[in-house]
Amino acid sequence: MQRYFIAAEQFSDSEIRLIGDDAHHAARVMRTKPGDKFIVSDGESRTALVAVLEASATLVTAEIVEMLGNDSEPKWAITLAQSLPKGDKMELVIQKGTEIGAYAFVPFQSERMVVQYDAKKEAKRIERWSKIAKEAAEQAHRNRVPAIEPLHSWRELIKSMSNYDLVLFCYEREGHLAHGRGVRTAINEWTAQAGEVSSPKVLLIIGSEGGFTDREADEAEAAGAVLVGLGRRILRTETAGIVGLTCLLYESGEMGGA
Repeated sequence: MQRYFIAAEQFSDSEIRLIGDDAHHAARVMRTKPGDKFIVSDGESRTALVAVLEASATLVTAEIVEMLGNDSEPKWAITLAQSLPKGDKMELVIQKGTEIGAYAFVPFQSERMVVQYDAKKEAKRIERWSKIAKEAAEQAHRNRVPAIEPLHSWRELIKSMSNYDLVLFCYEREGHLAHGRGVRTAINEWTAQAGEVSSPKVLLIIGSEGGFTDREADEAEAAGAVLVGLGRRILRTETAGIVGLTCLLYESGEMGGA
């Protein structure tokens, strides 16, 4: 069933309103007519099944049929920090990461970043990424849209690590047989030390096409990050975040793990 995210003010006690692109999509793309039903969410506490009253390309009004539970979000709030990749790879990371269950995304600059950052394009880029996250969250029937934070410098990312219960720094050296600390080992070590944390905030850090330097790994570890590997194979930057996020959600029990 189609789902839309709307602002809190578009909810009333008995009705909701779709406006802008959502109204156009419902009326013109989905050909919604009176009596048709879909789901709306304010991205926070309210999710409802609604039935259409009137539909036009600029405004769709619908009555609330039933309030639904907000039970599709993972218990672990996992933020994916992705060093800015070239081309449209970040769009794929955000789309698939949202479907899987990422809580938020933090693009950042790293030493071996291949793409040339253009500050003039940042606002439009984040607007585009936010739209992709919204559409992916609707498709995946999530109860909230992951936030897309502004591009962080390396220093800003390091400073932000203190805001999380657990920080995992994905580093290819750790995937080699001689090291071998993977996501499961890191989580087991953290759990043994921290005890049971009901809704932990986790930061997963992924490098760009060029990977991380030893200096960046040392600085991240000094700031409290745990260095982990994602296996003995070298993953593309757009693949690593998806794999790491999936591993974390599995180990949290979200996908039948621990």
